[in-house]
Amino acid sequence: MNDSHTVDLGARAYPVYFRTHAREELGARLAALASHHRLVVVTDTTVDALHGDALREALASEGVSPTFLVVPSGEGSKSVEQASRLWDAALSAGIDRRTPVVGFGGGVVGDLAGFVASTLLRGLPFVQVPTTLMAQVDASVGGKTALDHALGKNLIGTFHQPRFVFIDTGYLETLDERQRRSGLAEVLKHAAIAEPALLDAVTDPGVRAGDAVALRGIVERAVRIKAAIVVADERETGLRMVLNFGHTLGHALEAAAAGALTHGEAVSLGMVAALRLSERRAGLSPAASARVEDALAAVGLPTDWGRRLDAAARQHLGHDKKSRGDRLSVVLLQALGEPAVVPIPLSEYIETLTALAAENARKTP
Repeated sequence: MNDSHTVDLGARAYPVYFRTHAREELGARLAALASHHRLVVVTDTTVDALHGDALREALASEGVSPTFLVVPSGEGSKSVEQASRLWDAALSAGIDRRTPVVGFGGGVVGDLAGFVASTLLRGLPFVQVPTTLMAQVDASVGGKTALDHALGKNLIGTFHQPRFVFIDTGYLETLDERQRRSGLAEVLKHAAIAEPALLDAVTDPGVRAGDAVALRGIVERAVRIKAAIVVADERETGLRMVLNFGHTLGHALEAAAAGALTHGEAVSLGMVAALRLSERRAGLSPAASARVEDALAAVGLPTDWGRRLDAAARQHLGHDKKSRGDRLSVVLLQALGEPAVVPIPLSEYIETLTALAAENARKTP
């Protein structure tokens, strides 16, 4: 395993550090970036209770007294209201344009903290310290920030690349099994679109058991896939859209479930639907489709997407941020590792999925 990887965006290039149990190094790196020992850490109540004191101690040993801004855990914190509260608190703390903002938590915290950093004083330095598997393999790399809107997820946001990303798989030891499985959905997505051999690595017993060292290996591989795509298409005008494999329906199912599905569970369901559509529209072989679906099932992720395609999910599809007029940009697979972005009229997409769901229901005992 390598210790780091550079996301090569020219003048805005930044390192991603891969570590296990390295909070002292994290404290030193944050202190080196902090201006006048001033630092803002955005986290949530769960992460603060588990890891906040250790980070405070690591920073204190470097002479830094951070301002911790703690938001409630959960997707509801990706809101304009929470962003406004963080703006007020950060400005009241006396920040300047060199004050780093650290997103210390999962994907919700990273998205929210990044958005706040990108908008305060026209842009503050930002650092990602992801503490969930989902955030480590996906959300922490690439510079996307976001808030949710009543009409859908991530509809308000910016691109704001971090100064560095510090991935410590030791944090994953405090994740419950459901959250680890949820993160594995994104790893399997990376495998399906770019590195099919990773499908087998994810089902390794150590990975499934949550071993920090075993997880570090797949995290590194997933991040390198994500970083290569980001470098090729930073602003998601072309190639980067392939990272949305499974997300078109996944986001709609997640929104319709109103908290009953994790993001990874919703993406898993969306990927299986995309596999079925890929067989029909892009020439994906049933054997290749089954290989991905079997890997999802092997790690305990749901695959029964058809029964969740209800009126609420269909309504949320109409607000997909990747739509162009009445067309959705849907990521399909021509073969494993060969994704393609296919524009499909919304009505046709829903009709096809409905037919595929009915067909699948007839086959299921």
